[in-house]
Amino acid sequence: MGDRQAVSPEAVIESVLSRQRAAYLADINPDLALRRDRLDRLERMILAWQERLAQAISEDFGNRSPVVTTLADIVPTRAAIRHARRHLKGWMRRRRVSLAWTGQPGSALIIRQPLGVVGIIAPWNYPLNLMLSPLVGALAAGNRAMLKPSELTPRFSEVLDAAVKEFFAEDEVAVITGGPEVAAAFSAAPFDHLVFTGSTAVGRKVAEAAARNLTPVTLELGGKSPAIIDASADLDSAVPRLIWGKLLNSGQTCVAPDYALVPRDRVGAFVAAAKAAAERQYPRLSSNPDYTSIISARHFDRLAGLIEEARDKGAEVIELLPGTDAARRILAPVVVTGANDTMALMREEIFGPILPVIPYDTLDEALAFVNARDRPLALYWFGSDRAAEGRVLNGTISGGVTVNDTILHLAQDNLPFGGVGASGDGAYHGEAGFVAMSKEKPVLRQSRLSAVALLYPPYGRVAAMLLKVLAKFG
Repeated sequence: MGDRQAVSPEAVIESVLSRQRAAYLADINPDLALRRDRLDRLERMILAWQERLAQAISEDFGNRSPVVTTLADIVPTRAAIRHARRHLKGWMRRRRVSLAWTGQPGSALIIRQPLGVVGIIAPWNYPLNLMLSPLVGALAAGNRAMLKPSELTPRFSEVLDAAVKEFFAEDEVAVITGGPEVAAAFSAAPFDHLVFTGSTAVGRKVAEAAARNLTPVTLELGGKSPAIIDASADLDSAVPRLIWGKLLNSGQTCVAPDYALVPRDRVGAFVAAAKAAAERQYPRLSSNPDYTSIISARHFDRLAGLIEEARDKGAEVIELLPGTDAARRILAPVVVTGANDTMALMREEIFGPILPVIPYDTLDEALAFVNARDRPLALYWFGSDRAAEGRVLNGTISGGVTVNDTILHLAQDNLPFGGVGASGDGAYHGEAGFVAMSKEKPVLRQSRLSAVALLYPPYGRVAAMLLKVLAKFG
């Protein structure tokens, strides 16, 4: 990036975008072999650089286990590449569609074409997965791509830039680094599609900037994803799974369960089970290398402030484990009971190891609680009552659902990943990502035997008769 530092972010972005668009126009519809080659190179890049990427991510966080990076960043991204490679030929195939009788004896088909240059803005929490997974869809669909990593992961950004330069020409894939001013310029660039993953507040700004260019967007945002513990749930099974999903990456996960809705008479048992599960998964927290640091002092202070405000307003804060260390940005996980909507932790996405527990008396009450709020990115339900499960699935709207576990729906490439309303717009993963970054172009091929000429002016009795037929049967 050294040769770019003397010019403005807008000029750098415009220059790279111009080169990528020119390369796209020289080969608007890359063939199967070239698309597979780009996916192959992406996987080889990950394999060659994974240790350096994992180390850079750990340094950016202060501490993050390479196991977490492998599990949540590298494994799902490589799986996405293999899935796309396996299905790519079918995704690219032209699709014939039937015509209404008014179009006979013509024929019709749908052609999927690459849009051009895709911009991808990724957050800091899973910087590799949330950058390269949408890149898989972009490359599979035949696009060029420009990548903007978070300014909160500068070491990762530097390593990613070097890795991409080793395996891709700049007119194929390029990394643009920098702070908020670069991100703002990136959002305002006239991409052919823009993918943003991040907070709802920033997502609104990105959508507004993209709208000035009429750039289509895929917004993967967040929100307060609920976990509903049904009266039929086995706490010994459900709670460790919920705690795993909550404490993975210290809660810094867009689909982490944000709060738990628990039958009122089971709150005590739930808290005890949560404490036991946390102790099993993260023993000796203060020296446990598996527990991730909070990304920055500002984020640590925000989370500590959420806890203090809740306590000051009468909530009970129950520490699941001791070991908070502000110097190392280690925040011990807590359960909060007695939380209400006057507290910021019930109004904001938490994005940390804090779990409010909300009691409920009936399933209708739990569903009403969820539906009174913005539609979440994820919803989790635990139980064995199939009728109750059906009521939850049919009675709520969310980006995605995992039943009797957390987060795992995100790792399935046959399932689209995307939010709804405040939690996002559009989806990717697997074929959904391919379609999102393609233009499905409808084509009608007219027959020489077409009768449309009978409707050419001047209009007479034949046209009147045909209009009656069309009105009745068309």
